[in-house]
Amino acid sequence: MKQITILITFFSFFLISSCEKLDVPSETPTCIKRKIRQFKSRKVRNPPASVWKYEYNGQSVYYIPPYCCDAQSELYDADCNLICHPDGGYSGGGDEKCTDFFGKRTNEQLIWKDDRE
Repeated sequence: MKQITILITFFSFFLISSCEKLDVPSETPTCIKRKIRQFKSRKVRNPPASVWKYEYNGQSVYYIPPYCCDAQSELYDADCNLICHPDGGYSGGGDEKCTDFFGKRTNEQLIWKDDRE
């Protein structure tokens, strides 16, 4: 019985220590945290990846800026449904599905920025 207790304690400690804690606001949706973990598992972008929270059309949204040349930005709702690509891409204007985003967004908050070098 003592061996089982030791094994359970060991595996519990291992699981807890292997879960990387992100330094983001507690109300950040799990799906956005998942995206941040994906960024951290890849090479550093130039410019570094970041996630911004705004209020837009009466809801909290999460904006991920474009990172290169012809890449498009991404705008997600709190359930990680892609709303649109506000900017970037070949034309620089995104997918033109939310052309009012930059004029209507409010309450800017930096959620996370990759600080790796």
